[in-house]
Amino acid sequence: MILQSLYSDIGIHLLQDSKPSVYLNDVCSDPPFSQYPLDILYRLKNTEQSLKHHPEGSVWNHTMLVVDEAAEVKLQSRNPAVFMWAALLHDIGKPSTTKIRKGRLTAYDHDKVGAELSKRFLQEFSDDRLFIHEVSELIRYHMQILFVLKDLPFADIKGMGHNTDIHEVALLGLCDRLGRANCDRNKEQVNIQLFLQKCNFVLSERASIHQR
Repeated sequence: MILQSLYSDIGIHLLQDSKPSVYLNDVCSDPPFSQYPLDILYRLKNTEQSLKHHPEGSVWNHTMLVVDEAAEVKLQSRNPAVFMWAALLHDIGKPSTTKIRKGRLTAYDHDKVGAELSKRFLQEFSDDRLFIHEVSELIRYHMQILFVLKDLPFADIKGMGHNTDIHEVALLGLCDRLGRANCDRNKEQVNIQLFLQKCNFVLSERASIHQR
């Protein structure tokens, strides 16, 4: 009951607070937060990141910046509850995937791992399958902005367009990129528009082929 109540309270603060990080930073030290499944979030506090890309420090610090950014734009989302939970859970795959490779901290495939973890996490509290599916798919594709912009082989515009909403991915991705210390807001907003342009071009080409 305590964990269910805490989950409900987190959901309320995600949707109602202008800065959900204030509440989250307050409760993250409480004993229930270190119990399964909330320990999935608790582990973010001790997961470090490359200071080159994340000068704010741990994954938890980054996530708090992201949820605050998301709170400012949540009404632009078609489903603010899905959007805010995706913002909170988007990097939960990092603790188990973070490794030092060739002297660098990396977290390869944390998007895929995080998508599966988010299902397990949310299923402990909710039986809303559509809600859980939509949150997990946003997490699954949140790295696509980097992949698409850099024309990396991991880019999957067609899969993203089929499984989720690219505009929701773009909105979450913007918050993710702004949730870093010393980010360039204008540059990141331009990057998101470029991402949408590339996606729309590929998806419109695909649609025209099917119509022939």
